[in-house]
Amino acid sequence: MIFVAIWIYQSAIKNNTGKAIMWASIAAGVFMVSQFLLVEIQVYLLEAFRGGDGDANYERDLSSVGDRKNEGGFQTGGGAFLSIILEFLPPGVGFILAGVIRAVFMLKQGISLNTLFGGVTDVFTEAFQAMLSSFKEGIKK
Repeated sequence: MIFVAIWIYQSAIKNNTGKAIMWASIAAGVFMVSQFLLVEIQVYLLEAFRGGDGDANYERDLSSVGDRKNEGGFQTGGGAFLSIILEFLPPGVGFILAGVIRAVFMLKQGISLNTLFGGVTDVFTEAFQAMLSSFKEGIKK
């Protein structure tokens, strides 16, 4: 979320759109809400896939430290792949939604790969250059 806020803020400053903090706040808020909603949906889906281990009558004793292996089928190759996809889906969707906000509402351009994800590399290169110049200043002193 911090990365998205910095990315949108820098894009707003570079493109002179005005209200850079407002756009960064909107994008960060949409990112956070999408994260929350997708994680909640995933919990519901995973419980449905597992097949009822966590129904209303299931209450595990707190002192029970037995085998807590996931018996819902997520230990296989397909289950591991599904778990990886579900892990990366919320931040990916949030990042794409922030890109749509940036392209359509902030920059008022059409949706393309360049307008959706433009400026992402600038965040990293400018941070790296600032870090290098800081090190150089420290060495000079």
